[in-house]
This record gives sequence, structure tokens and C-alpha cells, in this order.
Amino acid sequence: MQNEELTFKMARKEELWFHAKDIPGSHVVISGNLDPSDEVKTDAAELAAYFSQGRLSNLVQVDMIEVKKLNKPTGGKPGFVTYTGQKTLRVTPDPEKIASMKKS
Repeated sequence: MQNEELTFKMARKEELWFHAKDIPGSHVVISGNLDPSDEVKTDAAELAAYFSQGRLSNLVQVDMIEVKKLNKPTGGKPGFVTYTGQKTLRVTPDPEKIASMKKS
């Protein structure tokens, strides 16, 4: 699934969206849970960090914002979005934790 499809066709406006700050990477959306716990938010941020070009970094900043606050610029590249009002989480991508998430 491509970022554009996930973010603008599948995600609901109230859901939370995550993306590594200022670096290319996957969009992550917490689907079906409009009030996720801090642990779930951290897990989503770690997924976004791991599936980005920051994967090998010790610390990756990941932006979190509601889907309804995302804007798709006219003529923008596929998956490119702009936004304001985000919260930025700082996480360390952990390959073992990601592998564990994939199994569950």
C-alpha cells in the first residue's frame, strides 16, 4: 500500500498519523482507535521511524497529528503532505521490537 492511499483514502479524519520528521519514510496511521494509549502512540512512532531513512539512527523525531490536519499540496509529489500543529515524539527504532510487532 502506498502512503497516499493509506493517508487520503483509507484513514479516517480523526485518526492519528505518524511520519519521521523531515526525512522520507512510511506513513503510519492508528486505525480504529480514536483514543490510543501512550504505548500505542510510541509503537506507531517507532514503526514510522523504522520504516524511514532514519532507521539506523539512535534517535528519530516523529511527527504525530490528526489526519484531518494534513494538506496535500496541489502538484505535490505522491505521499507529500504539509501540516501544522503536530506533536513530535523522539524514539529509537528497535529492529527486534518491530519484528515482534510484525508477528502479532
